[in-house]
Amino acid sequence: MSLGILIVSHVSDIAKGLNTLVKQVAQDVPITFAGGTDDNGVGTSLNKIQQALSDNSADEILAFYDLGSAKMNLEMAIEMSDKKIHLYDVALIEGTYTAASLLQANVDLNTIESQLQPLKIK
Repeated sequence: MSLGILIVSHVSDIAKGLNTLVKQVAQDVPITFAGGTDDNGVGTSLNKIQQALSDNSADEILAFYDLGSAKMNLEMAIEMSDKKIHLYDVALIEGTYTAASLLQANVDLNTIESQLQPLKIK
């Protein structure tokens, strides 16, 4: 079983930039991202999220998002995906970076999730 990361943001440049940042500490972790609407406006796209899930080579995905409607689209994509997807309500940058660096170090999922707890958004 392999674990990967999905980044979802309302802004394409944020998703792409976070991917660039995280790849600095997690070169071997499968990371995909979806940012912006289908016409590259501000918002999220179910189609882009589904494509990013499909493009991710991991069997199991840790998904991170920025705002509420991104979560809604992620939840819909999760229901349509064959992959096991874990959705985290944590600070986007810190949560993604933490999870990716721990995955790179071959840390188990339970430990990663415990490290994400302090980053939880209430």
